[in-house]
Amino acid sequence: MLRLGFPVVGVTDIPRAVAFWTSALDLVSVPRWESPTWRTLAHADGSGQALGLMYSESPAEPRPRLHLDLLVDTTAEQEAEVERLVGLGASRVDWELYPPKPDFVVLADPDGNLFCVVDLSRAPSGSS
Repeated sequence: MLRLGFPVVGVTDIPRAVAFWTSALDLVSVPRWESPTWRTLAHADGSGQALGLMYSESPAEPRPRLHLDLLVDTTAEQEAEVERLVGLGASRVDWELYPPKPDFVVLADPDGNLFCVVDLSRAPSGSS
């Protein structure tokens, strides 16, 4: 039976990406699936694999067709998480496609890959 795995993010600096995403999402690197061009990140509580990091020489897309949505339950939590992620190396993105009252904030990881922090108390915006 075919099953959906986990998202894979292309990055130019594997160690930097591991440091960012493990801190951002409380993940751990799985040594069993580790190479110079690949890392598998899993949930720290042992509940399974969460994210793959794959070396890529291509630049991040300015408007990716696929992206990660990171979920929070309140606006206050969203604001705190955005600040925490920026402190870890993410950057704010001047996203020209925000709807009038967005429930999401667009950020970029240290490699420039876009992702959203979505406030579920105000979702769905239908545009993230």
